[in-house]
Amino acid sequence: MRVAIFPTCLGDAMFPRAPIATVRVLERLGVEVDFPSAQTCCGQMHFNTGYADDGLDLAATLVDALAGFDHVVGPSGSCVGSIRHQSADIARRRGRTSLGDAIDDLAARTFELSEFLVDVLDVTDVGASFPHSVTYHPTCHSMRMLGVGDRPVQLLRAVRGLHLRELQAADECCGFGGTFALKNAAVSSAMGADKARHVRNTGAEVLVAGDASCLLHIGGVLSRQESGVRVMHLAEVLAATDARPDVAPGADPRGAVPPMAPVPPRAAS
Repeated sequence: MRVAIFPTCLGDAMFPRAPIATVRVLERLGVEVDFPSAQTCCGQMHFNTGYADDGLDLAATLVDALAGFDHVVGPSGSCVGSIRHQSADIARRRGRTSLGDAIDDLAARTFELSEFLVDVLDVTDVGASFPHSVTYHPTCHSMRMLGVGDRPVQLLRAVRGLHLRELQAADECCGFGGTFALKNAAVSSAMGADKARHVRNTGAEVLVAGDASCLLHIGGVLSRQESGVRVMHLAEVLAATDARPDVAPGADPRGAVPPMAPVPPRAAS
C-alpha cells in the first residue's frame, strides 16, 4: 500500500507537529508513506474568497502530484473536505470537466487521518500511550462535511492511560472558520471565548482536535487566558508512546517544534 501524506498548507507552515506525527503513526502500522514534494495548496482558501480559477490551478497541480498513490491521508478535515466535496463541483461549474473528473478520482482516494485508520486500516488501537486527561473538540468540517462521527473518539479511547473528558457544547463552532475570523473578528473572538470556557470547565490538561486551524484559534485564547490547558492534534496523541512521549503539549501553540519531552504529571487535586 502506497500512501501519500497531504500535510496541508497550515500544517506545513504553522503546525508541522501534526503531519510529522501522522507519518509516525502510519509507519508504525506498517504503511509506506511518501511526501510528494510537488504538491501545493488544495485551493480551498482561494475558492472561499472568490478566486475560483486560481484555486482550480492549484487543485490541478495537487491532482498531478498525488497521482499513482493508493491513498492520500491528511491530518485535516477542512482540506480533505475541500478535495472531497468542493473542488470538483467548482471545476465543472467553471467548464473544466476533465479536471473535475480527475479531482473525483483523487477524492475517492483521499482520507482524513481518523477515517483512514478506522475505515481503511480497520484499526482503533494504534499502540499509543498518553497518560493525561484530554477533551476533544470535533471540528466543523470533519463533523459536518466529512461525517467522521466518533472515529476520533474511538481512537482516543484506545490510547493507554488517556482519560477522556466530555466537552460541553462540543458540536458548536470554535469561531475560526477560515476567513470568517478575519471578516467577523468580534464574533469569532466571542465564539472562541465560549469554546475556551467549555474546555477549561472539563479540567482537562490537553485539548485535542483534528484540524490545526481550530487548535491555533482555541489555543491562542487559552494561552492568553493563561489557562494551563495545552492543545495537540489528534495525530500527536496517537503518535505518543511510553518509549517516545513525542511532542509535549507545553509547546508553542503556534506550531514550533520543541524537543521531545514527556508531559509532566498533573498534581493530585
